[in-house]
Amino acid sequence: MRAVVMYAPGDVRVEQREDPEILAPTDAIIRLPATCVCGSDLWPYRGVEKRDGPVPMGHEYAGVVEEIGDEVTSVEPGQFVVGSFFASDNTCEICRAGYQSRCVNAVPMASVGTQAQRARVPLADGTLVATPGMPRADLIPDLLAASDVLGTGWFAAVAAEAGPGKTVAVVGDGAVGLLGVLAAKQLGAERIVAFSRHADRQRLAVEFGATDIVTERGDEGVAKIKEMTGGLGAHSVIEAVGTQESMMQAVRSTRPGGHIGYVGVAHGVALPGLELFYAAVHLHGGPAPVRRFLPDLIRLIWDRTIRPGRVFDLELPLEQAAEGYRAMDERRAVKVLLRP
Repeated sequence: MRAVVMYAPGDVRVEQREDPEILAPTDAIIRLPATCVCGSDLWPYRGVEKRDGPVPMGHEYAGVVEEIGDEVTSVEPGQFVVGSFFASDNTCEICRAGYQSRCVNAVPMASVGTQAQRARVPLADGTLVATPGMPRADLIPDLLAASDVLGTGWFAAVAAEAGPGKTVAVVGDGAVGLLGVLAAKQLGAERIVAFSRHADRQRLAVEFGATDIVTERGDEGVAKIKEMTGGLGAHSVIEAVGTQESMMQAVRSTRPGGHIGYVGVAHGVALPGLELFYAAVHLHGGPAPVRRFLPDLIRLIWDRTIRPGRVFDLELPLEQAAEGYRAMDERRAVKVLLRP
């Protein structure tokens, strides 16, 4: 099969790899009609996150089951399924508490690589959720988004306790931040403020439910959100970047007693203890337990209540994956869809 491999920062290639095989009786093999590049893939692409290449790339996926192991009972060949970027057994105590991304037997799908024509999914019974039927072609990008960026944005909004009567501020205008806006809207937030300096992302944020756009960032952005909220700050803040500046902007934009849902993969973030102490805010986040939300997200997509696939603003053949990485790195695209 054809698959994306990263050799070094900036060096992305599409190569011939062995077709995936059932390695454990709990595995499933799926065929991927579409795959995509994630913002978190840019960390190793830029050399910020070190990886010894060549390594397979990709952790988002939705597709058709082709083969299952002897112990798989919840899905069968021919079904269309969506999974999370962490495979989980969905039975351990951590999973039952709703944190499948930290399952005691979790397998990161990045170790498998899903920017490919096919993929092996470990722990298939606990990881994969079947759709009600075979989706129409136009729903596939939406379902693919559910496997990470939608599920992550949704978790961020839930962790930030977005809801009726709340003002929600979203730090980060990438796919996760934009879908955090969508999630906050679906959860009933009264006011949703998106921090963004890019016209195309601003438009999409408004389409997803943003009521206000703030172009300032850092301390200037904090001052703006305070001005908009009578000096108090937002009730709920979504942090979807993962840098020191974005995290501090989130903390300082939140009113005392407010909630921050942080889902940006942290790089070089250090929280000043005394400032955090006097901020009196709730911090909750980490790798999103996408599996917790998948059944509801699939239903919302299937009913066409939400269309998260609109974050894909550039579609390319899988063979042009390197261009997809470049486009996202240069911010010419929010999120790139790849067609195997």
